[in-house]
Amino acid sequence: MFRVRPLAVALAATVLMSLTAACGSGGDDAPTKVSAKTAALGTLTPGVLKVAIQPYAPYTSVQDGRIVGLDGDILTYVAKKLGLEIRPQVTDFAGMLAGVQSHRVDITVGGVAWSADRQKQGLFTDPPYYSPPAMAVRDGRTYQTVADLSGLDLGTVEGYVWVKSIQAVPKAKLHAYPDANGVFDDLGAGRVDVGFLDPLLIIAAQKQRPDLKITTEYLTPPTAAEVERQPAYAYFQPYQTGFYLPRKATKLEQAISREIDAMYTNGEMTKLVKKYGGDPEQFLKPAADVATARRGVDRPAGWNPPSIGQ
Repeated sequence: MFRVRPLAVALAATVLMSLTAACGSGGDDAPTKVSAKTAALGTLTPGVLKVAIQPYAPYTSVQDGRIVGLDGDILTYVAKKLGLEIRPQVTDFAGMLAGVQSHRVDITVGGVAWSADRQKQGLFTDPPYYSPPAMAVRDGRTYQTVADLSGLDLGTVEGYVWVKSIQAVPKAKLHAYPDANGVFDDLGAGRVDVGFLDPLLIIAAQKQRPDLKITTEYLTPPTAAEVERQPAYAYFQPYQTGFYLPRKATKLEQAISREIDAMYTNGEMTKLVKKYGGDPEQFLKPAADVATARRGVDRPAGWNPPSIGQ
């Protein structure tokens, strides 16, 4: 989410055991009257979509047995179109990936970043949205480029890949925190100049904590030449998210991707992004390297990523 989480996640039995069914999510019994088309999607239980998530509002959380948040709302819309009943399971981020890679769940959602390594162990849908490089800054301050960050105090959460990017900024000082609250607290107190966090987290904090007097800005992504000179700057570029499925779930992945693409053209994706305070121009238009990253890897040579305004 939306969050750029660590890319290396071990697949361990202890992690798999952390998957727990959310309250009210129901058992393993299949629903009645499952259509042949829905059953053909090949979910673990016909007519049921078992989803692993980590609580991470406003992207994913469980309320009264339902997944809510941006990713949750997108998946709910898609599942309804496909005739699937969502049953969430709550875990941590490592457990989300491990549950998919061992096929204990049908899918995981919540700002999972596509990567060439990660796609070797699972399937990614087309991007439901793209996560722009967002910055939390104090009112009245403006930072547009990586050069503007030189010499500043920059905060993020421990383990996020922005740590590597910040460490590469000349004369900048890294402040790493256990969670986003620490970033916001020090930003409001003036101990940090810029906080790198998932954009919807910053937008939500603006509403919930007006006393912080912060605003959301989007960094102008570094050019390809800048990234070539300093590879760590790649994490200052937008990244493509995806819903993540087991390697064998090809029919389900293709069906979900078709519905995601349709949401770009029928206005549903724009509506949901706006619901959570996001800017569709930032979230729903891919960077130039999105297509080239996946063509010939997990997409055909002529694949074009979904986008609004096409």
